Amino acid sequence: MGIDLPLIWFVIIVFAIMMYVVMDGFDLGIGMLFPLVKNSRDRDVMMNTVAPVWDGNETWLVFGGAALFGAFPLAYAVILDALAIPLTLMLFGLIFRGVAFEFRFKATPEKQHIWDKAFIWGSLFATFSQGVVLGAFIDGMPVVGRRYAGGAFDWLTPFSLFCGFGLVVAYALLGCTWLVMKTGGSLQKVMHDLTTPLLLTLLAVLVIVSIWTPMAHPEIAHRWFSLPNLLLFLPVPILVIIVSWGIIRGVKRNAHHSPFLLTLALVFLGYSGLGISIWPNLIPPAISLWQAAAPPQSLGFMLVGALFIIPIILVYTFWSYYVFRGKVTHDQGYH
Repeated sequence: MGIDLPLIWFVIIVFAIMMYVVMDGFDLGIGMLFPLVKNSRDRDVMMNTVAPVWDGNETWLVFGGAALFGAFPLAYAVILDALAIPLTLMLFGLIFRGVAFEFRFKATPEKQHIWDKAFIWGSLFATFSQGVVLGAFIDGMPVVGRRYAGGAFDWLTPFSLFCGFGLVVAYALLGCTWLVMKTGGSLQKVMHDLTTPLLLTLLAVLVIVSIWTPMAHPEIAHRWFSLPNLLLFLPVPILVIIVSWGIIRGVKRNAHHSPFLLTLALVFLGYSGLGISIWPNLIPPAISLWQAAAPPQSLGFMLVGALFIIPIILVYTFWSYYVFRGKVTHDQGYH
């Protein structure tokens, strides 16, 4: 039995996207929480919690996109053609957010509000666009031959817009619990108070998506609710309930680390549910990862490089978080 190279590359890309969602999600969430914190020094602390690591987090987005281009060129071409507008908006958001990181700390007090707004709106646009892309991907993309057969605005549906809102809530919760872990005093208390409302909103979003998706897509309903799949996948919603209870309990006892770690687990469970729904399609609803894969020679050649570069990315990511571990205060920070 030979090595299933398309499956290996699918796992690598899924891992890269998951790392991006987890690691860039909380700093995008911090940007969206800025309007709720008016004190400029508190905002400095919020940015300083992620300033040393935010650009490294986006390495996973670049790696995932490059891997998709090389390993699944058909999927890359179709997805970019179908979702060119929201992906472009996402890039503009990431640019404004990235520029704001550096320019805000150099601006005069009178001009600082400009970069605060760039940080807020850049974070919001990037997150909402990612959610729209996710919703449009779940809805599926028509393909004829090896070309996208839909229109430029097929992604603009109520479901994709709702997914955009849902991802905004998810990233805001990640940012909120990150700040609970990384800050103290009045700022930490504000984030503690925000965690439970954000969590309940996210759970409501997950319930709606979990009902909406199988109603709109019979194949997804069959995947989840036929036997024995129902019994096999039942642990996912049960674990969502357990993890959510753990977050609420952690907030009530003023825990510092557990709310963030459990929120990461909640995001992973949501990601797992998405994988269950679309497997094995790389271009829903009908093109599988094997149909979209590049030739085996290309996949094998790329895999050698990937097995070299992924450990390097993991090591410097771990090292950067280790170096900048601990609480961030008003008196010390990255800038």
